[in-house]
Amino acid sequence: MKYLPILILLLYLAPSLGAERLVFTCERSEKNYIEAYELKVIPASKNQKAKVFVDDRDLDQSNELGRQIIKNVLITESTVLISMEAYFLPESFDGVQYGSGSVLTAITINRLNGQLRKAETIKGGILSATLGEGTKTYQEQCGRAKSLN
Repeated sequence: MKYLPILILLLYLAPSLGAERLVFTCERSEKNYIEAYELKVIPASKNQKAKVFVDDRDLDQSNELGRQIIKNVLITESTVLISMEAYFLPESFDGVQYGSGSVLTAITINRLNGQLRKAETIKGGILSATLGEGTKTYQEQCGRAKSLN
């Protein structure tokens, strides 16, 4: 956890080291629930910002409920780093009014063993009320990356 600020700083300041596009097959589990998904990572180029897709769903999204932005993608020989920010507008659910909120996410994937670590910092909104405010860390397992190039 003490390295999270350094990781976030690296993600914001470092340009992508290569144009290698990667696809991981990942699995997350919680209690008795297991979900498999495909994670596609495309670093920034001269003409396009970095992109990340989960099951072909672009994680850069904006709609009437808020927006989610891929801030940076850094791909090295051994690691993939992804930073994202999400902002949610105030909303009402089951008669309860929730204020606006945000989630800052830093994802690190070890390309050699497929270990994915995710740190999410939740502030405000319905997520803070249901999941709790603060930083949560998760670990998932991915298969070794396949290059799209």
